[in-house]
Amino acid sequence: MGELVPVHCPSCGRRHAFTASAYPCACGAPVAPPLVTGAAVKPITHRTWAEEWVPVRCGACGREDHWPQPELGCPCGSVLRIPVRPSRAGAAPPLVPGAAAPDSAGRPPQEPPERPPFSPLTIRTAHDAVTAAALYLRWLGFTSVVQAEEPSPSGIDLRGPDLVAQVDPTTSATSPRSVECLWLNGLTASATSVFFSLAGYTDDALARADDVGLPLFTLDLTGTPQPVNGPAEELVASGAGR
Repeated sequence: MGELVPVHCPSCGRRHAFTASAYPCACGAPVAPPLVTGAAVKPITHRTWAEEWVPVRCGACGREDHWPQPELGCPCGSVLRIPVRPSRAGAAPPLVPGAAAPDSAGRPPQEPPERPPFSPLTIRTAHDAVTAAALYLRWLGFTSVVQAEEPSPSGIDLRGPDLVAQVDPTTSATSPRSVECLWLNGLTASATSVFFSLAGYTDDALARADDVGLPLFTLDLTGTPQPVNGPAEELVASGAGR
């Protein structure tokens, strides 16, 4: 893990102690983004792909890669971007997964860049579960997804221009009715529907989701989603360009 820094939420005044997650470099050494201690943070209100990643240099081998921008989900609903010390001036942002960009000679690359590792959020409350799902969907490429400010009668917890998602934080397996309702909401909005559940799904819910092609994920308390059906595995493989 990286260094511990104090973070003050400007929306509600809460104070947090934040530590950036460390990821293994290609050389095997753990690397965590170097945080700026005492810097003011701002709630994220608009996302761009370039702001989702930061260049970080490995202290062991000197290799520089792009890593997920550290973020903190406050219980008040704000998602805070934690400032990182720059690795070098003028570092170019990474490409969107699956997007091709020409090289200096105008030739397209042979392969798209790989998606960096996902940085999970530990789940302690139902709100944490929704935040963890939002972070995962943004990691998949749904960069404009936002959390509902208030509980929706339809059960939709997360929305984007081309996405609706629901998070079931209860201790009971998700029912086929919940799956069908989310699927219908997705049809109405002409959007991709994605379901997350802490307790998993009934057999009937799994069968219904497979019938309609709705991706299902489970969430563990570390905040790491796992695909549990074929549509979810396809979504993980292709990202938002599906």
